[in-house]
Amino acid sequence: MNPRQASTGVGASPVLRGGALALLAAALFGLSTPLVQRFGQGLGAFSTAALLYAGAALVALFQRRGVAVEAPLRRSDVPRLLAMVAAGAVVGPVALAWGLQRTSGASASLLLTLEAVFTAGLAWRWYGEVLDGRVKTAVALLLAGGALLVIDQGLTGQVQLLGLLAVAVATVAWGVDNTLSRGVAERDPGQVVLAKAALGASVTTAIGFAWGEPLPALPAALALLAVGATGYGLSLRFYLLAQRHFGAARTGSVFAFAPFIGALGAFALGERSASGLLLAGGVLMVAGVLIHLAEDHGHEHDHEAMDHEHAHAHDDGHHLHRHEPMPAGPHSHPH
Repeated sequence: MNPRQASTGVGASPVLRGGALALLAAALFGLSTPLVQRFGQGLGAFSTAALLYAGAALVALFQRRGVAVEAPLRRSDVPRLLAMVAAGAVVGPVALAWGLQRTSGASASLLLTLEAVFTAGLAWRWYGEVLDGRVKTAVALLLAGGALLVIDQGLTGQVQLLGLLAVAVATVAWGVDNTLSRGVAERDPGQVVLAKAALGASVTTAIGFAWGEPLPALPAALALLAVGATGYGLSLRFYLLAQRHFGAARTGSVFAFAPFIGALGAFALGERSASGLLLAGGVLMVAGVLIHLAEDHGHEHDHEAMDHEHAHAHDDGHHLHRHEPMPAGPHSHPH
């Protein structure tokens, strides 16, 4: 690939495609939160996390496109993948499962909005993604909304507050995971999801047995497997694909709608714990997400020459190199 002057004001097609994928990932993950609370009652946190990621691993088995189309994982990706497993497939789901058993489902769902704060902040720190004044305002609103939720649960009782703080730990872990996943966004999403989910399920299963957690009943186990397949497996696949089109920070911004979808799902499942502070916090978080999405990212910069591999086609107006013979349709190779 030759160096070229480019503007990140990308065309409508990549933005719409990335936004749709990120929103679909958000919907699947958002609805998983109240469902995990319902089906995980009485189960150990490690057992719950193991079932969720076992479900994600199962669905990933049927989402492989093959190395002829997608770029496979490399040996150099192993350290990053292991860090993603530790943060996103162990600490994150275990903290969430523990917290959901001790706090309001709606409050927990809304607090997950803070994942966008950590994702955007880390994308700025690690990848140099530009965060303008609007994003800073959005972060302030999200943090203010999260503070109101913490105050609300603190007034309810110590157990509820501890549960919400555990959910906050999950948002930090998933923020780290989201940002790390940027480095494997060009790899085969099915392979990434399968590797991460299988390793996460194995680690949490082993810890659950060592911890002496009780075995779940079959109906609860099947339900959590299904939630993991959709809310963690398919959601992660769509998230990785979305990152290809418009970056980690923007994908994290759209994904921030997941908590609101989860809160609506909690109310649909019968939760009636809404309070003035919870509603005020939710309003601040909605405002923060909307401002974040209004970020102006239209500056110019140079794309340096680089060797990389990812799925692409030659009719996308960008990959204009030649092959002998020319392949038809999407394919992957170093270039």
